[in-house]
Parts: sequence; C-alpha cells; structure tokens
Amino acid sequence: MPFLLSIDTRLVRVYLINCRTIFPTFKEQGQEGMMGTIKTTSDDGPIKQQPEMDYVEQDICGVDDISENQMKQFDLGESRVLLIKQKGVLSAIGTKCSHYGALLSTGALGDGRVRCPWHGACFNIRTGDIEDFPGQDSIPCYKVNVVEGQVRVRARRSDLEANKRVRDMVKYDPTNEQCFVIVGGGPSGGICAETLRQQGFTGRIVMVCKEAYLPYDRIKVSKAMDFNIHKTEFRTKDFYEEFGIEAMTGVEATRVDSANKKVTLSNGYIIKYDKMYVATGSQAKKVPVPGADLQNVMTMRNYEDAAHVQSLLTPDKHVVCLGLSFIGLEAAAYCVNKVAKVTVVGRDSVLLRHSFGPEVGKRIQDMFEQNNIEFILENGIKRCIGTDGVVTAVELNDGRQLPCDICIMGTGSSLYTKFLDNSGINVNKDGSINTNLYLQTNDPDVYVGGDIANAPVYSIGNKLATIGHYPLAQYHGRMAGVNMAGTATEIRCVPYFWTVLFGKSFRYSGYGVPHETQIEGSLEDLKFVAIYYDKDGRVCGMASCQRDPIVSQFAELQAQGKSLHKANLTADPFGWTSEIVPKS
Repeated sequence: MPFLLSIDTRLVRVYLINCRTIFPTFKEQGQEGMMGTIKTTSDDGPIKQQPEMDYVEQDICGVDDISENQMKQFDLGESRVLLIKQKGVLSAIGTKCSHYGALLSTGALGDGRVRCPWHGACFNIRTGDIEDFPGQDSIPCYKVNVVEGQVRVRARRSDLEANKRVRDMVKYDPTNEQCFVIVGGGPSGGICAETLRQQGFTGRIVMVCKEAYLPYDRIKVSKAMDFNIHKTEFRTKDFYEEFGIEAMTGVEATRVDSANKKVTLSNGYIIKYDKMYVATGSQAKKVPVPGADLQNVMTMRNYEDAAHVQSLLTPDKHVVCLGLSFIGLEAAAYCVNKVAKVTVVGRDSVLLRHSFGPEVGKRIQDMFEQNNIEFILENGIKRCIGTDGVVTAVELNDGRQLPCDICIMGTGSSLYTKFLDNSGINVNKDGSINTNLYLQTNDPDVYVGGDIANAPVYSIGNKLATIGHYPLAQYHGRMAGVNMAGTATEIRCVPYFWTVLFGKSFRYSGYGVPHETQIEGSLEDLKFVAIYYDKDGRVCGMASCQRDPIVSQFAELQAQGKSLHKANLTADPFGWTSEIVPKS
C-alpha cells in the first residue's frame, strides 16, 4: 500500500502512488481519521470493506529519529517495517528482499530505490515495486502519517507476514484477438508473461517451455542439486491459469516464419503471433573427445542434470569436474563432502581468471584445496574411458588417468537459436541476436532477451554485449513485456552476478577487460573489495567478499550513469559511495 508522506507540521498530506488499497484522506493534526472500517479499491475490482482487525497501526518512532537519506527498521506490531527518509519524504516498505530475504536496511540506498546487498535486486522506496532483478515479486509499501511529532505507520497484517506481493495483473479477455508468444520458459520468459498482464495486455499469451516444468530457479542446478523442482518453480499452474497464460511444457519451437508471423512447435502446433519474445538461453556443451557420450559424463544445465548427479553421489565415488568457471566449481563444492574424491581439471593456470582476476582466483583455489578438492591445471581431458557404456576413468592430455564415476563438464555453452535459421530474424555467427534499446530485433515485432541477446549495456555507454547473467535475463523479460505492451521504454542494463562457494558469497558488478586490479582489505581473510581498472584507468568492475553492500552500491552508481576513475579513488577508495543518494 504505497503511501508517501510530505511532512508539514500544520497539515499532514498523504500522497497515493500506484496503490492497491486507498485510505480516506486524513484530517488536520489532532483529529481522528484512522479508525473504523476502511474502504479499499483496486484497478480491477469494486470497492471492498476491510475489517479494522486486518490492520495494525501504531507510532513507530519520533519524526526526528530518522535523518535524510537514512534507512531504519522499526517494530510494527509483531513485525517490522523499513522506514526511509529521502527528499524530506518518509516512506515505509517491507524489510526484506523478495528474492532470498536479505535485509534491505543493509543494502544500497540510491535515488528513489534501494538495492539488495546480496544479489542486486532493486525496489522503489515509494511503491515497493521491483525495478531490477533477481526475484519475482515486489514488496509491500505501507501508509505513513505524522501525528504530533510521531511517525505513525499502518499496514495490512497479511502484507507484514508475507513481505512480498504480486503487482496487479489483468486477466485474459477472449474478445482481444491479439496473440503474444514467448519462446523460452526460463526466468526471462516467466517474467515477460507476468509483465504483459501487469501492463494491461488482455490478449492471448502462449509461453513455450522446452523443459517439462514451469519457469524455475535455475541457479540451483549447480549450487544445490537436491532441490525440489516443484518448490522451486516461481509460480504454480493455477497462477498461470488464473491469468490466462498458456504454459506449454515439454515443447520447443522448431521454426519461425517472421514474414508471416508464425512459429512452429515440436508438438505440431503452428501459432500465428502478433508479437514474439525469444529467450531460449544456452545449451551446455561437452568437450568433443572420445567417450564424451558415455553414461554419467554430464553437463549441468537443467533439473534433470542435477537430479541425475545427485542420485549418483555416494561415499565411494570419484568425481572429475572439467572447467574452471562457475558451473564446474559450484558442482565441485557441492559434491566434495558426499563422495570419495573431487578433482577439478582446467586448461588455465588460475581459476575464474576472466570473472575475478588472478589474485582473487588464486585465493578461491586455496579455499577449495583447504576443503580437499584437488586441482590439475594447464591440462584437459583427452578421452573418457568406460565399461559397459558407463564412464570409469578419464585420460588427461598429459597421459595421466584418473578414476572417474561422474564427469561434469562445465566448459561452456552455445546459444540456443538454431531454430531461427531462415526465419528472417538476423542471427550473428555466435548465435546471438542484436537488439536496440527496446530489445527489438531487425523485425520490430520480435524481441529477444537473456543469454541470446546482444543488447545495449547502459553501464558501458550502451555498447552491445552478450551477457549470460541470471538477473539480467529477468530484467530483459520485464522490459520486453513493457515494450510489447505498448509503453516504449529504453533498457538500462547494469550487469551483476554472484556465486556462493563453501559458504562464502562473491559478488561482482560491471563489464569489461581489466588491466589492473586493486585489492582493498584482506584476501587471506576473504574480506575484501577488488577494484578492476581498464587500460584507461576507468573502473570497469568491482567484486567483494564479506564487504556488503559495496558491490550493490557500485551497481547503483552505474545505474545512475556515473563512473569512477583510478584518480578518484586515491585518497579514499570508497568516498564515492555518498554520491549515489541525492543531495540534501
């Protein structure tokens, strides 16, 4: 219930913004105006009566207990709210990020929004609406009033308990003959479908999902292989049915004819569309060596992959992970305490070089070795050896053989766009597709996002880049939905990613090739900030471990169109953090 307060000691003025529930206008200070039955309304329903017992209302602090550009948590009944003061206006929102529940009070306050300290999701401080990702839901926003110098907050009890909310959505109208097709049932496609309904599109929506499941939290595939797929799906079947979103699972697109606006599916259906969003992502690929087709030589891309590896993990097994990037390392960290031995093989001399640089990569390697994972670097797998069609060993490039019951190849992927051959949609040699600032392709009625999009990146001057980040895929889905529904809005992408290895979270924001790395803090204690400079001394990226919310602050700085240079950080490497909030 997004109410904002402009403080005036003579008259309390309440501003209503994008709110589901509308309260009566309050009287002058000292007069009663908050009691009795509350009338509520929503965009798609009649006025309803809400019993007073459904709400909690109390004074949570004095008006002078919170300063400009400050966030503070206060008790409200048996729950808590986050109170924020910015530009002289008080607002109260949910306390936790709707993604994984990080406390927003420890996040990065920007101009009109707060960014989660863990994974970079952003929420509007005046409405609670989610503006950047990851996550599915917005958070509640509560009514604020000042009475005799005390800040009074009123909230629906159910909102306090849930700490998240789905934005208002319209339903399917059979009289609307338009049809929008979403090809790709991942996080990006799921967000796009919801956004279309949130933006008022009442026509037919068909979401084509290659996997047998509804959109789910795919990042768990290599991080937590024992996850329950149905608990991990973002929405239920009933949810999609309620809002008239046709989710076709176990089906993929096989051909597109953009001239006639038709998409052919693997189940034989041919659907004529008015607009289409393509977010088919990547497909993991194996190293083309003899024996790569043996049973238990795996890639990690979907739920079935994770479930199969999980079923094989027993104390007598030997696991070999090929690759020094996130998939292989996350899988190795997950498996090591469940099997006899885990060995990581990679062709580079340092792991995660291109993501975090050699200094941080070497420290992460030390952490892995302390957890009994062996590395064989500057090497590779020459062939996989098997018995009765099942892998039993791998031979390395130097001739060594390692016992291997499970081989996980985390060595890259290819973009899933082959079905667009001869479609009339321009596809680059690497499988990516160029977009404009509205995520449109050369065909203005075909939009693309996620891994396959070679799209403008705001933080690098809107140069095109193909970035396979989970939060960015969801952001693309949101913005594609907004634009498809008719509200022309340019994207403002800021890359942000993270990984969790042996309980330590590593975060990164930025994009570019680093020429120099500056470490602030202690690599040994895994409590540091790594600042990456390009060849011109510009800060092209920032990573951290146990130094939240610095990476989220840097992401917010980039989102505001600002940049940092080495010369700016000489006196104080973190003095810039005060620049992300508006001046008093």
